[in-house]
Amino acid sequence: MRAYNFNAGPAAIPLPVLERAQKELVNFNNTGMSVMELSHRSKDYEEVHNKANSLLRELLGIPDTYEVLFLQGGASLQFSMIPMNFLQENKTAHFIMSGAWSEKALKEAKMFGETRILASSKEENYKHIPKDYSLADTEDGAYLHITSNNTIYGTQWNEYPTSSIPLIADMSSDILCKEIDVEKFSLIYAGAQKNLGPSGVTVVIAKKEFLETANENVPTILNYSTHVKNNSLYNTPPTFAIYMLSLVLEWVKEQGGVKKVQQINEEKAGAIYSAIDHSNGFYKAHATDDSRSLMNITFTLPNEELTKKFLQEAKERNFIGLAGHRSVGGCRASTYNAVPKEACEALASFMNEFRDNNK
Repeated sequence: MRAYNFNAGPAAIPLPVLERAQKELVNFNNTGMSVMELSHRSKDYEEVHNKANSLLRELLGIPDTYEVLFLQGGASLQFSMIPMNFLQENKTAHFIMSGAWSEKALKEAKMFGETRILASSKEENYKHIPKDYSLADTEDGAYLHITSNNTIYGTQWNEYPTSSIPLIADMSSDILCKEIDVEKFSLIYAGAQKNLGPSGVTVVIAKKEFLETANENVPTILNYSTHVKNNSLYNTPPTFAIYMLSLVLEWVKEQGGVKKVQQINEEKAGAIYSAIDHSNGFYKAHATDDSRSLMNITFTLPNEELTKKFLQEAKERNFIGLAGHRSVGGCRASTYNAVPKEACEALASFMNEFRDNNK
């Protein structure tokens, strides 16, 4: 029996994708080899690579004015690579702080130039997406950085800033979970291990016009133009992770695309939030109503003893990965695209039952 996988990342991968990968594992496309064994310069792998690129463009509506790159190092490398390339002298990188990953991105940017925090919800333990900020005096801005979804705190941007300076978003934990207007952003980056596939590949979607402003005086492997010129094949890419990414993208398309996936995600999250909201305070959501995430649902119970009991009984029922992050405590259900609706409904039912038995 498959577990009800609510891990925050690496996270659930669609079962049909895993089964297809299993089927093709030792003999991909009649090559007599696994994808992991193919040369990254071979025609068979090139088709996989380009298919992943074209599917992502199709699903997100990425225009030809943008590049799609497959890089390594996770979002964590992007924290450094972005300011290294785009934080020019006499410019400022602006940040809206909504969680731990915003903090990490800011920390790295400070090593390369001037930074400024426009707004932060840290004093409220990141319970909401900051709304009290002004973009009026950001003319000196190299870019504005946001984290679109915050896995630890269970918050998510519903409306993105309309900025006169380049807008950059870390979408590692909610890319493909809902429809977005790519053209609002100059650069989007996302580690794969939440909604795109296994860990190992990082997707970067960047406006060509923005890429032209990059500092060229950086190490070759950390220069975006290197990867643009070489179709993300300058060095050996994470070929198996990109193959898995292409299968996940096919699966999203088969579901009906991002619009349909968003509808399902809203139903999934709605079932669990309903169990919280109708518990008469037994469960308390960490995130405020206007900032609730579709991907990470954080909540607490009345005390630590009940929390431990809840997690133990949940594990016995095959619910995995529900312990909250130490920064928030309590519980967290990560309901990424690959988590079936049935799993979320089963969790909501268990939550109701546990409340009734322990109130």
